[in-house]
Amino acid sequence: MKELSFEQALKKLERIAGELEGDDVSLDISLKHYEEGMKLISICNKRLQEAKKKVEVLVKEEGKKFQLSSFDEENIDE
Repeated sequence: MKELSFEQALKKLERIAGELEGDDVSLDISLKHYEEGMKLISICNKRLQEAKKKVEVLVKEEGKKFQLSSFDEENIDE
């Protein structure tokens, strides 16, 4: 499978999901769709991880100005 963007992979996943929801899908085709879907999910996860590494957020430290900091899920205030 060629290198797809996140959007391309997601669009293909949506198409596959729509086809699998239909009543006229054979077992063989369902299995092929499942295999392709798993590959597409892997691509989406990879692209999301790449994006996460690039995300930076503005953080205001006590008594200081805003500064740019790497995104860290564990330090998000809820």
